[in-house]
Amino acid sequence: MLKHHDKIERNSIILLILTVVVISIGGLVEIAPLFRLETTIEKVEGMRPYTPLELAGAKIYKREGCYGCHSQQVRVLRDEVERYGHYSIASESMYDYPFQWGSKRTGPDLARIGAKYSDEWHTRHLINPRDVVPESIMPGYKFLTENDAKIAGIADDMEVLRKIGVPYTDEMIQNGVSDAVIQASTERDAEKLFQRYGKKVNVRDFDGNPQRVSEMDALVSYLQMLGTLVDFTKFEPLTIKEFNDLKTKIDNEQQQKIIENKNAK
Repeated sequence: MLKHHDKIERNSIILLILTVVVISIGGLVEIAPLFRLETTIEKVEGMRPYTPLELAGAKIYKREGCYGCHSQQVRVLRDEVERYGHYSIASESMYDYPFQWGSKRTGPDLARIGAKYSDEWHTRHLINPRDVVPESIMPGYKFLTENDAKIAGIADDMEVLRKIGVPYTDEMIQNGVSDAVIQASTERDAEKLFQRYGKKVNVRDFDGNPQRVSEMDALVSYLQMLGTLVDFTKFEPLTIKEFNDLKTKIDNEQQQKIIENKNAK
């Protein structure tokens, strides 16, 4: 092969074709295992889909490019664990499309930001970051308090997410708008909301203005949820043996389904 190396480099068409082949093989090796999510993401107690209000907040987070300066991944390094808390696990991002791990930290990591500060702190910080962090270079987002959250079409977003794997039920989708309004208020009965999403749902007026559901309400509800769903005092990662046993069990079940389908035909 080496003796033909000059020919390959001198012929741009051959070089291009071989480059595409190599990149394709590498891409398949990296991407193909992710289609077996049941073996790459271990299920943990507490994880749930975003509520409609949190989902609206996540959309604002992405719209404003917050991921450009803030990561949402605590790596398994001692200094990060001591600063931010337990390292991130795959299941915490299982309902993120796209995931918000990030690769740059102009500001701190936000994977464990939920419940660390009050709603008032978040609101003041987003309006004018220098009010609470004097050295901050983050821009202000005062307009979030002036804009109504776009929740009228949130059911459509939930329907799309269900098609790609997020376990939203018909009931969750049908009550998307009302659930968003209920979560941003302390004056409405939230029992049905808790039944649909569990007790770990923050229900209150987040931006200090109970007269409207603003984009600030949505974004703060999203931030206050981050890192709060999994109880890491009860979390134990799978051992290699447990992982292999789980993988074997899943493989056997899939093989059995293939045999049953063949017999049915």
